[in-house]
Amino acid sequence: MRRSYLVLACSLILYANATKLHYAPSAEWPRVVKKDGSCPPVWTQVKAELNTLFMTGNQCNDLARAAIHATFHDCGSWDTTQKLTGGCDGSLVLGVTPDVELARSENKGLEAIAGKIKDLATKYGTSVADMVVFAGSAAIVLCPGGPKIQTFIGRKDSTTSAPSGGLPDVFDSASNLFNLFAKKGFSAQDLAALLGAHSTSTQKFVDPAQANKSQDSTPGQWDVTYYKETYSFATGGKKDPGVFVFASDSKLATSNEVGLEFQGFIGNQGRWAGSFASAMERMVLFGNDKSEMVDCNSALG
Repeated sequence: MRRSYLVLACSLILYANATKLHYAPSAEWPRVVKKDGSCPPVWTQVKAELNTLFMTGNQCNDLARAAIHATFHDCGSWDTTQKLTGGCDGSLVLGVTPDVELARSENKGLEAIAGKIKDLATKYGTSVADMVVFAGSAAIVLCPGGPKIQTFIGRKDSTTSAPSGGLPDVFDSASNLFNLFAKKGFSAQDLAALLGAHSTSTQKFVDPAQANKSQDSTPGQWDVTYYKETYSFATGGKKDPGVFVFASDSKLATSNEVGLEFQGFIGNQGRWAGSFASAMERMVLFGNDKSEMVDCNSALG
């Protein structure tokens, strides 16, 4: 009889441990997804909190803009030579080897959103890498006019910082920027579409004297005003005094490599939204195997 009780007790312990492994937060959490392949319900809870964090009235706010920015900087340093390493791995927030990635000059200003993402990952028991991407996707869809980005969950965190030189420089030439994005697998249309994320951005450190100026006159909305205003500036037109145009954007708007694609988005919200979503859906999978992940698009609402 004692032996039977002992066997039963051991079985209950094993079952409890298995259940804990399946649901409890841990470094391996992203791999231990729901066995039926459905999105873990925690992401619906995350989205509900992001709804309150990212909106001010009916406009997306600075924190939402920072979340989009963070996704580009965590995922976008990757290129095709890295295959299933690097990319969207949370290193923007966690990377300390061989240097602290967040401390690099190109990541200046992302400290606050990085801290918020880390706190949310801890609170909800997710990987930081997944939280970076999900927060960015949530911010995009919450900005009025923003498309829904197909978002998968199942990334592992890494403390290995992304290789330097993988992110665009706002003072670089159009040809260098085109080549940089080509190494990531992006076409001219992809690059032109991704630039449209500046529709909701503001700058603080490119020119501190003009800190907080936006890259178009409607930074709270996801629209194609950016394309019209940037092209107008690049071709000698008038510029809204509250708008700051990046030198790289101005160059690309009229470049041989990207100019026609860039100009093709002027006044064409639907074309841009579709092109952006297509390119972004590939970016947020950089360094990861989609077949080992679960679709959490439903959690974005």
